[in-house]
Amino acid sequence: MEPKIKSTGKTYIEHDRHDMEEFREIVHILCNKDEGCPWDSAQSIESLKPCLINETNEVIEAIDNDDHENLCEELGDVLLQVVIQSEFAERYGWFTFDDVVQGVADKMIRRHPHVFTEEHFESVDAIRDRWYAIKAKEKEEKKKQPK
Repeated sequence: MEPKIKSTGKTYIEHDRHDMEEFREIVHILCNKDEGCPWDSAQSIESLKPCLINETNEVIEAIDNDDHENLCEELGDVLLQVVIQSEFAERYGWFTFDDVVQGVADKMIRRHPHVFTEEHFESVDAIRDRWYAIKAKEKEEKKKQPK
């Protein structure tokens, strides 16, 4: 079967090397009602919840089985769920995939002051305790924010 050139002007071919940007393009095309997959484009954040649960369970199973090859595949399936959920959230005007990346990167920096600032801890237990204290403070601050 001859590969099709999609709206990006590119041809997408299995086994070519793909990066995150191209993966996001592929998901965007799949979710496009005009040129994508009818099943993917008909999905919603709600309808995909069982897929996210299933893929997460399959990651855990691969870890439990020490199955590295399957773990790689299943992590890809979880990544698909994150990207496709973000695609739908962007469609609804809620947030973008870049917002998801920004939020988690900021969180990792904020919750690791022993790595990204001069703050020092004497033990792993102290690091863990600080992590939970920061997380608790975030939750309290979130409660105070107007909705």
